[in-house]
Amino acid sequence: MSNNSEVMKALNQLLQGEYMAVDSFNNFISRLKDENAKKIFQEIQKQHRENIDKLANYIQHIGGQPDENLGMKGTMGEMMLNMELGPETDTNEIIKKAIEGETKGVNMAEKVLRGNLDDKSRDIAGEILKKDRTSIEKLKSFKL
Repeated sequence: MSNNSEVMKALNQLLQGEYMAVDSFNNFISRLKDENAKKIFQEIQKQHRENIDKLANYIQHIGGQPDENLGMKGTMGEMMLNMELGPETDTNEIIKKAIEGETKGVNMAEKVLRGNLDDKSRDIAGEILKKDRTSIEKLKSFKL
């Protein structure tokens, strides 16, 4: 069995990434003009919200406290995204940025999975990783 504080820290890192994803998708959705793209982005954002719910409940279930704010890293990431996208951005550029963000999330989840997790935590992290990879495929298949 792994160290409980290590597990909490790893799961909270994953939770932070999911919050960052929801926040980024709010930004993307507000810029999209294509209704089909908007629908796909909303589906992916909904999946991230479900991941948050699952992670937060599990962290509480094992006696931890979910860290439910974006933190400095998330705030800085959002500022950078706003600067990169600018006021007028086409759908393909938004999709490209979303794929980049989802890929960073997958990389972070893989790092968490390589950590010292118990089996149940590893299963939850693996499930989230799988869903995030599916989101990347959805975005790649949508490109205009």
